[in-house]
Amino acid sequence: MPANPTSCTSPRELSTVLLAGAIILLVVHGLGRFIFTPLLPYLVQDGQFDAQQGAAVATWNYLGYLMGALLAIRWHRIEHIRRLLPLSLAVHVITLLLLTQLNDLTAIDTLRWLNGVANGVVFVQAPALILEWLVSRNRSASSGLVYIGVGVGLLVSSGLVSGTATWLAGADRWWPAAVLSIPLAWWGVARLLRQQIPARVAADGSQQADHGPLFDRASIPLFLSYAGAGLGYILPMTFLPLLARLELPARHWLQDGTWLIVALATIPAPWIWNRLGAKIGDLPALKLNFVIQLAGVLAAVLWPGPVGLILCAALVGGTFLGTVLLTQRIGRALHPHQGPRLSAATVALYGFTQMVGPWLTKQWLGAGGTLATAFGIGVAALAFGLLFVFFVPKPCSR
Repeated sequence: MPANPTSCTSPRELSTVLLAGAIILLVVHGLGRFIFTPLLPYLVQDGQFDAQQGAAVATWNYLGYLMGALLAIRWHRIEHIRRLLPLSLAVHVITLLLLTQLNDLTAIDTLRWLNGVANGVVFVQAPALILEWLVSRNRSASSGLVYIGVGVGLLVSSGLVSGTATWLAGADRWWPAAVLSIPLAWWGVARLLRQQIPARVAADGSQQADHGPLFDRASIPLFLSYAGAGLGYILPMTFLPLLARLELPARHWLQDGTWLIVALATIPAPWIWNRLGAKIGDLPALKLNFVIQLAGVLAAVLWPGPVGLILCAALVGGTFLGTVLLTQRIGRALHPHQGPRLSAATVALYGFTQMVGPWLTKQWLGAGGTLATAFGIGVAALAFGLLFVFFVPKPCSR
């Protein structure tokens, strides 16, 4: 291993690593997790389950996501990542293939839970591995670009669902995501695992730094703000197309168009927030991010119909990945020696609050509430998160 990896890191190598990470996130998030959002109205229409049961399916997936992130806290070293990352991607592919064959609700719940576990592991480990690789080459400012894969994944999921809506039904609607996942997962993980991480990062020789406290006066406000963000954004990211179907006349373009708007807004978002964080600082950028995201969810509550749906889709789609990448960077600056472990802890917290969101929605609908008013839960959560951002101290280093 060269003594100075920065000097031998070519633009092509940098692009390959970021592309591999982006494709992996496209697979697990776009084709695994969030494809359920545009699929949900069709699966309800096909009679696989009703809206309340669909919320429960989403909850199982988010529970799995939380458990996967917790696993990543336990197995966070580079040698662990090299084993768990390909295994988790294999689980992702297998669960999607099985979903094409099953209509039993219990089986669907179980498979979506397993898919969530794999998603949680991958969403922690792939960006964490890339961030450590970038830090060792003094390129950490590029870390947010890997999340472009999530935005592209949302666009791909939208196209797969709407493009096959008229000739697939029920369990068969999972086939496009399953088939596309296989070559993309194989290529992405093969390229990423070729990269070498310096021994000092992989071995993490300092036991104290590796196992020191993650929660202190500096990080607790950041964790609390991130919890609010997780609960706040997950409602539109799970139920926005279903809300559009409930509020709009039949065959209105926004029934599929809301998810397309989310996807289009998400694609440039990592680049924008990555650049803005570098220019004005990650912490000021995070405050602005919360304000815009809060306005988006609030719009769906205040203006039911096309205006509120479009604003919610565009503003939430354009901000939620910025929340992720800015929080990850701020957290690492507060605890610079805990890289992958800290990433896993923040994602686990994020996963817990995302699991709570669909569960609260299920309870609200069961008590006679409407899906539109359930979005008020997201408004309150984002306001909570915004409040605690102001208590996060400015990191000493980026």
